[in-house]
Amino acid sequence: MQPIESNWSPRSRLVVFALAFSSIACLLADFYQLCPMSTFTLFIFLPALIALGVVAVMDRRRGEGHVWRAVWVGMLGGLIAAVAYDVFRLPFVFAKDWGIDALVKPMPLFKVFPRFGAMVLGEPIEQSHYSIAAQVIGWLYHFSNGATFGVMYLALIGDTRRRHWLWAVGFAVGLELGMLFTPYTAVFNIPLTARFVIVTVMAHGIFGAGLGLTVRGLAERSVRNHVSSVAIT
Repeated sequence: MQPIESNWSPRSRLVVFALAFSSIACLLADFYQLCPMSTFTLFIFLPALIALGVVAVMDRRRGEGHVWRAVWVGMLGGLIAAVAYDVFRLPFVFAKDWGIDALVKPMPLFKVFPRFGAMVLGEPIEQSHYSIAAQVIGWLYHFSNGATFGVMYLALIGDTRRRHWLWAVGFAVGLELGMLFTPYTAVFNIPLTARFVIVTVMAHGIFGAGLGLTVRGLAERSVRNHVSSVAIT
């Protein structure tokens, strides 16, 4: 039996990758003063996300379902991996509240989230008090990155059954190392220390492991279900 993704062409994968990439592109466009994040989100990211959903649904209804499976498996896998990523960082964020600051040095690793929201809303990045809207939108944007990273990963590798889950670790760590070469830390006033780099690389390693293992399991389950449905019909 041929792999179920065998007819998922490089062109289709490129389109899916580009649409998913629009999420992190919001931030990069603002960093390099190409386009404000508020404008990019409204006129590029959200339409691209809708287009990705439309393409996936059309593929499910009229195609062979390759794009559909890649999108829903990638998004779900990315969301689960993002949760694991955040759970790993909790002891650093709440070290003082949990009384473990003697063992774990506190780090404000969640400080960027309301700033994401402020950027989407077109507000100043640094504020004395962030609105509920900025907090919520910032977290939503964070998880949109996790979900779209999962889709981008599947678009890159094509077939999860032909790639070890460690490829996802390399993908996630590579993304983070790449971000360190952008104005990310400067824009958000984050000291670029060795400790920060080590912790954030470890966190992205956790994200990658969660992504790789999750999408592999989901993809294998999806393939089994697809084969069973075809056999029944």
